[in-house]
Amino acid sequence: MISGLLTGHSGPEPVVFCGAFGLRLTLNGHWPDRNPARRQAPDLMLANPVCCHLGWGERMQFGQLKRREFITLLGGAAAAWPLAARAQQPAKVFRIGFLGFGSASTWSNRVEALRAGLRDLGYVEGKNIVIEFRWTETIEQLPELATELVRMNVDLIFAPSSTEVEGARQVTNAIPIVFATHADPVGLGHVASLSRPGGNITGLSGSGADLAVKALEILKEAVPYATRFAVFLTPSAPWHRSFSQAAKNAGAKLGVQVHTALVQTVEDLDEAFAMALRERVDGIFVQPTSLSRSYRVPTAELALKHRLPSMFGVKENVEAGGLMSYAPDYVDLTRRAAVYIDKILKGGKPADLPIELATKYLLVINVATAKKLELNLPWFLEQRADEVIE
Repeated sequence: MISGLLTGHSGPEPVVFCGAFGLRLTLNGHWPDRNPARRQAPDLMLANPVCCHLGWGERMQFGQLKRREFITLLGGAAAAWPLAARAQQPAKVFRIGFLGFGSASTWSNRVEALRAGLRDLGYVEGKNIVIEFRWTETIEQLPELATELVRMNVDLIFAPSSTEVEGARQVTNAIPIVFATHADPVGLGHVASLSRPGGNITGLSGSGADLAVKALEILKEAVPYATRFAVFLTPSAPWHRSFSQAAKNAGAKLGVQVHTALVQTVEDLDEAFAMALRERVDGIFVQPTSLSRSYRVPTAELALKHRLPSMFGVKENVEAGGLMSYAPDYVDLTRRAAVYIDKILKGGKPADLPIELATKYLLVINVATAKKLELNLPWFLEQRADEVIE
């Protein structure tokens, strides 16, 4: 245990080292005399803070330190040393991949919501978590960007909606995937069931195609004379077919004909509005997708130009000048997704984490746009609105 007197030591005081624990014993300036009759009782100084029995630099008479006490002291050091070593080990830095369809500016409020949710759970970027962002404005590039994240060996991929989930699902069935605003995770086969997702995918979901029913009901209330609506669909969105069917079923119940148009690019908007004018529709409803949100400004401008009341499934479209939106609170869902990320990083399995459904829905009305359209909205709609944009 103790290596004995350090030979060749040139310091002012002789020192005894215990190499196993880094313990240094200073013998009060005197080398021990081999003759017990002339031997002084040296002082003992502990120079290693691990040996907390005596504290740092405390002295005591070596003669007062009994053999059993000394062995106990060393035993305490042995126990304390690995604990101290573990405490000094740096905390693991988790690496999260964020797969986004659209420009980074389009996602700014949701990115901040996710960061806020992670901060609430004790995650600090650059300290114990790193977020690797990958953005694209083409559907075809999503699997490629997801592959980049897989090669980086990220701990988890955050894929906000069904569009991004599909891109990530194509390249990994091992790395956990968390979503926040998936429209139809069961219908698209991304999870086995809401209660037991199975596989490596889980998260939170909005109402999906059912949203079309309520949204068209509100649009009909805003435009009670309407007999025809146009529905703009995003063909690259995995759930566009179920959304289209739900819109047609809702139209049948409301006594309104539904005409659909596919919009994949900004250029497609001109043809979609041309169809709406040919069919003499009384309003438009735009499927809520990452793509339609990124085209929110030209869509709102064209709707106003052609004097068509518009309903959206994303609040940002109304902030850009659209008439109304009815949708889950996507910002709240994104913040809550941080809880799933936390559970998985702590060892939880996506397969065992049930899908949570949106519980908070928002009706947002832009009364300034209504005035430009010379549309008199029913008083009860404004009263029901969660937010009114003047």
